[in-house]
Amino acid sequence: MKYNFDEIVNRRGTYSLKWDGGEIVREVGLTERYDEETLPLFTADMDLPVPQPLIDALHKTVDHKIFGYSVLPEEYYEAIQHWFIKRHNWEIKKEEIVYSPGTVHALNIAVRAFTEPGDGIIIQRPVYPPFTASIEGNGRQVRNNALTCDDGGYYSIDFEDFEAKAKEEKTKMFILCNPHNPTGRIFTMEELKKLSDICAKNDVIIIADEIHGDLIRRDQTFIPMAKATENNDHIITYTAINKTFNVAGLHCTNVIIPNPELRKTFSGVLGMQLPSPFTISALIAVYNKGEEWLEQLKEYIDGTMEFVKNFLAERMPEVKVRIPEGTYVMWMNFSAYGISPEEVHDRIYNRANVLLEDGSMFGEEGLNYQRICIPSPRSIIKEAFERIAREFEDITHMNPLKRS
Repeated sequence: MKYNFDEIVNRRGTYSLKWDGGEIVREVGLTERYDEETLPLFTADMDLPVPQPLIDALHKTVDHKIFGYSVLPEEYYEAIQHWFIKRHNWEIKKEEIVYSPGTVHALNIAVRAFTEPGDGIIIQRPVYPPFTASIEGNGRQVRNNALTCDDGGYYSIDFEDFEAKAKEEKTKMFILCNPHNPTGRIFTMEELKKLSDICAKNDVIIIADEIHGDLIRRDQTFIPMAKATENNDHIITYTAINKTFNVAGLHCTNVIIPNPELRKTFSGVLGMQLPSPFTISALIAVYNKGEEWLEQLKEYIDGTMEFVKNFLAERMPEVKVRIPEGTYVMWMNFSAYGISPEEVHDRIYNRANVLLEDGSMFGEEGLNYQRICIPSPRSIIKEAFERIAREFEDITHMNPLKRS
């Protein structure tokens, strides 16, 4: 069927963190202003309708009228296996799959399961803020292998620095984000193999957060870390339907752990986790019948990213942005305006009343950046950028040479 992603679905009054969570976002310091006119584009949560087979499956679950404790049926595991062999040519064994109610939760579990207080954990900033929180919040130490950025906004791995940090006696873990959030990099087979080999040589466990792995541009290929090397005994992979199919509220992450000893340790710290019947129905539906929707979604997101790139080139050429290889976030560099990050924030969040995420949240490497999540109807994205552009016009007028 043909999906209409231009449809505006009013989410206010539906318990949406994004649209109803003003009190929370103010408390955590995301913004000073949040009201009925705010356009919230700060979180990885689509404003787009989900696949029809998913809706049908959830209706069927509701019609059963009883929502008790649930177990994972054979169809659940088969749906995961079918999806990853078909989409990524990755063969996953049933026993390797461990259910978790969320990726951030599973990240904290892994930190506690495989490291001790004071141990070092490598991350690659600028990176998703909960990576840092899971390390420091559990009394471990961040080892930052910062990505390097060229003049075109393309990020690369500093392998010399990575290897030096992996060799440190206290380094026990590396948390990989691939596709990388917020830079959008999809790491190549060669990059992944090199990272894996360094970690294997130094007894460093890899936690590969790959929950954006299906959200890639149509001309890109995503390679799971576990497929990049023959030895994956030290690799634990996080997959999820949450981002791909816009079901974050259904709490469904699957942790793939080939090594039985690591799997036993992780499961012991995780404890018994029982999914909701809606979670089970959702995963089976989307992995078996969601491809048509996903391909249309990718086309729509690609179109929105082209719009953003063209809009900025015409109306705000000082903002540097690169269409990411993966994810549905865009990483915008405002440094050419020559104003402070605080003023950039004020113009966007308070004056334009558009809620993004300050780049500083992702590490000091993101100080002059803003992250936007763009999977909303294109009219909402257009309105957001029109508002932002108006608040920066006076800088352009005062500095006409900036357009040269």
